[in-house]
Amino acid sequence: MDQTDDSEAAENLRTIVFRGGGFTAAPRPLYAWLGFACILGFWQLSGSRGWVSPVFLPSPAEILTALWTLAVSGDLWVHLSASLGRIGAGWLTGTLLGLVTGVAMGLAPVARAVAMPLVSALYPVPKIALLPLLILWMGIGETPKVFTIAAGVFFPTVIATLGGVDATPRNFIRMAQSFNLPTSSIVWKVILPSALPGILSGFRISLASALILVVAAEMIGAQYGIGAFLLTAGNLMQSADLLAGVVVLSALGLAFAGVLTWLERTFLAWR
Repeated sequence: MDQTDDSEAAENLRTIVFRGGGFTAAPRPLYAWLGFACILGFWQLSGSRGWVSPVFLPSPAEILTALWTLAVSGDLWVHLSASLGRIGAGWLTGTLLGLVTGVAMGLAPVARAVAMPLVSALYPVPKIALLPLLILWMGIGETPKVFTIAAGVFFPTVIATLGGVDATPRNFIRMAQSFNLPTSSIVWKVILPSALPGILSGFRISLASALILVVAAEMIGAQYGIGAFLLTAGNLMQSADLLAGVVVLSALGLAFAGVLTWLERTFLAWR
């Protein structure tokens, strides 16, 4: 009887699949490259077979040729350095001001009460729409462009920083206060590390905003820069040069994302 019961119990046993993976995002770089290669292959085939006019959509080979010509002539580096300088100055200015304002709003109820209505009212305003007024105030030069980029970076940084500070567990703050830590130590050692994931996520938005705004600002009033180059190429119907500039912008976006990913892996290894 015992052997029969054991055999019946063994037959009734079944393997239970573990389903507690938590939707872990596993990297799949091969699929990303394959999808990218398929798109480029079909694009090149469409241009080679004459399915699409090269005036409206040049092939990837023509775009790479135009990009190489720009790089060899030196024009690409002139425009790229001008844009990167404006992005760097505007992003750093807007980020520093946004971090200070966001932390102040998260820690001081008075600062939150004063600044929150202003942020809510000014954030939806397209910053590029203010550029003509800024040129009127500050003159034609780098200052209006940098200020426009800084304004576009400031608001998402404030919101991301405020959200990160608010998400800090209050038990951590109470524990630090119970050990009589000074306020500055609580901010640097408890609040900012806890808010860092939200702040870095805000950096992704602010860098994308800076890239968009620098192109728009250079299209309105600049002699050099990727935006000015795109405007000139579009006016002259130079489709290959135009898309070469778009490729440069895409490469910048990927480079910014790569730097932020490295920062997240470096500073958020404790998660």
